[in-house]
Amino acid sequence: MIVGKVIDTFSARNEQSSMPRPKVENLNLIADYGIEFDKFAGKNLDQTVLIVGLKSYEIAKNKDIDIVFGTLGENILLDFDPHEYLEGTRFKIGEAIIEMTTVCSICKHLTVFHNHLPKLLKEHRGVYCKIIKSGMIEKDMIVERLERIDNV
Repeated sequence: MIVGKVIDTFSARNEQSSMPRPKVENLNLIADYGIEFDKFAGKNLDQTVLIVGLKSYEIAKNKDIDIVFGTLGENILLDFDPHEYLEGTRFKIGEAIIEMTTVCSICKHLTVFHNHLPKLLKEHRGVYCKIIKSGMIEKDMIVERLERIDNV
């Protein structure tokens, strides 16, 4: 079932700051590793991909906090709210399949953008995912939610 599309992709290499996370042309997701060239690859496999919906940025904007995409540390910005789905939900983007593992916790370092941002986005910072199937992801790709019988 199609649930939305990719707005943009972001990744930080070892020599780069991860906040805001730099925009990239595409992401090569590698199962049991992470995002190719990403500074966090190979670390916590249940948190290799951070997905964020536009709603998180809208929540900030509604409180007059204007932040650029990538500020929340996302790898994939989506046009739908991933917080509407349960942990264990799988999404297919191109050939890649990711599975939601846990809601991202409050990050105090977001206070560099605005003092109230961490508390404001407490339940909407984003959702961590693990990579189930490798694949390339880029802007404007369709995102499908996989039904249980479709899961790999």
